[in-house]
Amino acid sequence: MDIFPPLTGFYAAIAADTRIGASHISIYMALLQQWNVNGGSNPVKIERALIMKAAKISARQTYNKCINQLQEYGYIIYQPCSNQFEASVIHLKNIEMKT
Repeated sequence: MDIFPPLTGFYAAIAADTRIGASHISIYMALLQQWNVNGGSNPVKIERALIMKAAKISARQTYNKCINQLQEYGYIIYQPCSNQFEASVIHLKNIEMKT
């Protein structure tokens, strides 16, 4: 019984994807948690500092690299905000949205 399909779907997608490492997974899990807290709907507004803290990532360079790679690899759509006082927007791809 699959009680949280988005998690199962992500792990199924990355099973054969050798490009994905621990930092990618950690950030995606933090994004998935934010999606869950947001009521399970896309898009999700995120704050870099909160995602980094939840993902246990302390280097901005690592965060930026992984977020950009997750987008490049097709796991998310990332819309950064140039204003540091506003949230960026993430769309988690291939996630069933609540109806």
